[in-house]
Amino acid sequence: MGRIKKKGVTGQAKNFITRTQAVRKLQISLPDFRKLCIWKGIYPREPRNKKKASKSASASTTFYYTKDIQYLLHEPLLQKFREQKALEKKISKALGRGDAHDAQRLERNASRPEKTGKTKYTLDHVIRERYPTFIDALRDLDDCLSMLFLFANLPATPTVPAKMIARCERLCLEFEHYLIVSHSLRKSFLSIKGIYYQATIQGQDILWLVPYRFNQRVTGDVDFRIMGTFVEFYQTLLGFVNFRLYTSVGLVYPPKFDKSKDDQGAELGAFSLEGNGVGAIEQPKQITNGEHAKPDPKLQAEIDRLMSQLNQPEKDTEKEPATSQTLAEEDEEEEQATDTIDKFEPAVPGGDILLQPSYSATDPSTLFSNFTFFLSRETPRQPLEFILRSFGCKRIGWDAVLGDGAFTHNELDPSITHQVVDRPPLQIDPEEEPETEDNQTAQRFRPGSRVPGRIYVQPQWIWDSVNDEELKRPDLYAPGAQLPPHLSPFVKKVRGQYDPSAPLNEQERENEELEADSDMDEEADVSDEEEDTLAVQKPKILTYMDVDATAEGMDIADSEDDESNQSEGEDSFAGFSDAEDEEEDEATSAALQRQRELEAELTGTTLEEKEVDPKAKAKTDAKKKADKKRKEEDEELERAKMMMSRKKRKILEKMVYSNKKKDAEAETLRAKRRKIEKSGKAAPRA
Repeated sequence: MGRIKKKGVTGQAKNFITRTQAVRKLQISLPDFRKLCIWKGIYPREPRNKKKASKSASASTTFYYTKDIQYLLHEPLLQKFREQKALEKKISKALGRGDAHDAQRLERNASRPEKTGKTKYTLDHVIRERYPTFIDALRDLDDCLSMLFLFANLPATPTVPAKMIARCERLCLEFEHYLIVSHSLRKSFLSIKGIYYQATIQGQDILWLVPYRFNQRVTGDVDFRIMGTFVEFYQTLLGFVNFRLYTSVGLVYPPKFDKSKDDQGAELGAFSLEGNGVGAIEQPKQITNGEHAKPDPKLQAEIDRLMSQLNQPEKDTEKEPATSQTLAEEDEEEEQATDTIDKFEPAVPGGDILLQPSYSATDPSTLFSNFTFFLSRETPRQPLEFILRSFGCKRIGWDAVLGDGAFTHNELDPSITHQVVDRPPLQIDPEEEPETEDNQTAQRFRPGSRVPGRIYVQPQWIWDSVNDEELKRPDLYAPGAQLPPHLSPFVKKVRGQYDPSAPLNEQERENEELEADSDMDEEADVSDEEEDTLAVQKPKILTYMDVDATAEGMDIADSEDDESNQSEGEDSFAGFSDAEDEEEDEATSAALQRQRELEAELTGTTLEEKEVDPKAKAKTDAKKKADKKRKEEDEELERAKMMMSRKKRKILEKMVYSNKKKDAEAETLRAKRRKIEKSGKAAPRA
């Protein structure tokens, strides 16, 4: 006889532990236990049988893996929490005795990060444990940046101290400075939630959300203690990442911070970067048009040869015999003409559209390098300054009310090439408003009037130009103009689905090509398959005897399901009735036509023939052909479903349902767009 096992020693009772048991085992308070689990990445688990895991009748509790709690026993932070707990007891005893001086002395030794901004412990070892490599830290940077940018825009409250907000803002600005120096920013999108940014750092795409700078109202239904625990961890993580990124491009970390400029609203301008001269990444050299810039000798020789050929008379070129040199040059030209970029085509029709490589005439990092911008006071300065500097702009000015750190505060500066305006043009009576003179241009300007030679655009022009990596037409983004649709650059295009950036006729043509490709693929598959596979894929029309014989040969476990599905198939399958109805309709119409001919023969009158429009007839025939093809496909699908098991049939039905739902949504969007375009209210497209 085997040894009798003791209850609650093996199985789920041993693998899982409740939260109360875990807190008692670690000998810390519940808030400290929450902090420790968040920092170490330990989350509650769901056992299969809660009653067996809890060793009691009550099943409503939180469980953790026993191994995870055992792993926390060796955490150095536990000792810090225990010391803090002992200090809190001493403070409470001193207050109970009425010894305020002793309590005040102990209070200075306590860890109060919400008041002092400093803690008695560090999370450096936790960061090194959770992220063994730097790539792992970059992959987990999305939530980190979104949380820190959120707290950087919150107002100071008792639950969110001002020092925490200041540190979050400083870390975020340091990260933005790295993106500006390295030109790592790729895309941005204006949404209802805020502004999305995407950067590529060491091959990793990082996407985060920055809220708009509105007056935030802190509600009481949000537990800021839990969020503050995450923020404390993310601050340490971003500090590590910033240090590694700055040193990788040869910059000193942390950068010098000027508090006086920051108090005046300079933000990015309050930091000054310094190079350490070690391992600096070389920046791409910009093409200059100076006197010392020499052209490529091969390119210049080719240009000279082509110009000499153009300058020669036509007769000389006709009489000139073809030499080996000219033939070699022609071969080279043919090779250059055929040296095109490869295009990536989807392997399966209906798949995602792959990004096609292309030769870029301009470097995205120098998109705004030749321009000088001026931001009007109604525009959001912080995101515009960040995006413009990330894409090469060095000279950005704004009104003095927006803060310090601008290239110029003078709106009439003649070096300004673009002005970002977010209000319609003002209509001012010249008799009412006095004129002001600008000494630099020696011209007279009225307040609110436009400066000659300057381009005025709305803020969306910058975002659309950045996402498309080319300068858009500024006349489409003029002040007061109806803007083109601002589309998300993060949505992947799928063939057959609605694409707002493509015209409707192209989408309809693409759907027709997709259907034709799918038909050709089906025909090729049918011709290559063997007879037994064809019998399963496209079986013959089964009779009730065949269905019974097939059901007898199936597994016992699926017999009940197959019988129920067989009865459903008998009720829903309508392949024979449709064909019979069509034959009956044709026979009825032929009989009616014959009856009319007999009546006309008896009465001695001529039978009037109806005039049929060829276009309408062709349209009707095409519709009938499409309906017939659709019915045949439905019949084939129903026959194939009869031979499937219940599990595969349910999966197929879900796939068909989801595809039909997507097609219906895409067609609804196309119909809406078609209606808007017909009404003439559509916005112009860049």
